[in-house]
Amino acid sequence: MEEEWELINDDGFVYKRLKRPRLDPTTAAPAPRPDPAAEAKAYRERKKTVLLKLKSKYQQEIHHWEHLSNTFKALQDRTQNQSPPATLQHQTVSLLPDNSSDSSYQQLTDTLLAQVEAQEATICEVSRLCDVAESLCDAEEQRLKQPFIDLPVWEPSPQELMTSLLEE
Repeated sequence: MEEEWELINDDGFVYKRLKRPRLDPTTAAPAPRPDPAAEAKAYRERKKTVLLKLKSKYQQEIHHWEHLSNTFKALQDRTQNQSPPATLQHQTVSLLPDNSSDSSYQQLTDTLLAQVEAQEATICEVSRLCDVAESLCDAEEQRLKQPFIDLPVWEPSPQELMTSLLEE
């Protein structure tokens, strides 16, 4: 039997390969089909696991957004309890055109004001946290330096220290 070759063009890559034997569809037995009930059950299980994974992913995202929302609400509550500085009020009023009764400008101004107040509260909170961290670092530095300051070598005067060092 003579080997027959066929040309294959795979996205511009052309090569030869042996021809595959072709089965006569009339002689070939149809492939046995798996049980449709088992197939449907396996599909439902795969779908269920995918949906459970998706649900847990969305649940984590919802928790994250709730945390961010609660933090933002707390910052808003803090800023509402404080009166905004006069310079900030003057700046927001100057953004509006004279005699403007358009509510969109008022809404935009309120939105911008809320953003600025939230940013101010965040900056104040971060500044306070930095001050706390700095005081903790200063206290730790003082605690670490104290044993060296209390060494008996520092008790005499600097002249006495220099003479004792020169003698040895």
